[in-house]
Amino acid sequence: MTDFFQDQPLRIAGHAFASRLLVGTGKYQDFDETAEAIAASGAEVVTFAVRRTNLGQEAGPNLLDVVPPERFTLLPNTAGCYTAKDAVRTCKLARELLDGHKLVKLEVLGDDSTLYPNVVETLKAAEELLKDGFDVMVYTSDDPIVAKELERLGCCAIMPLGSLIGSGHGIQNPHNIRLIIDQAQVPVLVDAGIGTASDAAMAMELGCDGVLMNSAIAHARQPVLMASAMKKAVEAGREAFLAGRMPRRQTAEPSSPFAGRING
Repeated sequence: MTDFFQDQPLRIAGHAFASRLLVGTGKYQDFDETAEAIAASGAEVVTFAVRRTNLGQEAGPNLLDVVPPERFTLLPNTAGCYTAKDAVRTCKLARELLDGHKLVKLEVLGDDSTLYPNVVETLKAAEELLKDGFDVMVYTSDDPIVAKELERLGCCAIMPLGSLIGSGHGIQNPHNIRLIIDQAQVPVLVDAGIGTASDAAMAMELGCDGVLMNSAIAHARQPVLMASAMKKAVEAGREAFLAGRMPRRQTAEPSSPFAGRING
């Protein structure tokens, strides 16, 4: 009997994670639904927009009530920032609010309609944050040259988009994602565009180290059920990648060999 291959944990900036699904916290009905969806996803890393999230700096319910730092790895992100200056300032605010926390997700957007990354400002912000001691996971385009440069600067994870943020169109350019994976020495995680479980499985089958998503779960008719589906899709895609797909053929090949068959 063949033994199952023992996978290695996902490692980012010295942290090890059993789950390769990272989730966001936006767009849920309330914190109760947020907590249920995160639990169903099995995610250990949870990202949130620093500029839109109450971490206790204001009265009332706050995110840390349902995502306690002693249980989850928090990943503050710079969603809503359009310049390197704003992104750097937002990361510094997160570090202050979270008592020196240094793992961040950098995203610097180009415009409101596409939310496509502004790679010029992203490179500038990444360089400044890395010099200031942050561990930077970075949202970027699916351009392998830009991805390589972000890795060269010292980013601890490269996070190319699959398609536009919140679009649910899945991975539009799998060939570029594959190019980024093949050259990377740090984890590569698809960060945007996942719409359903098959998109997540595809990302993992390509060889991505993980997937980050928010809208695909939060905008589902039943977010908690979709979170569970995404967990299974990421696990299945990872196992399929490790197992290795069969070669594609131009002609048919019978499942049962002709040799030794009964004639007549």
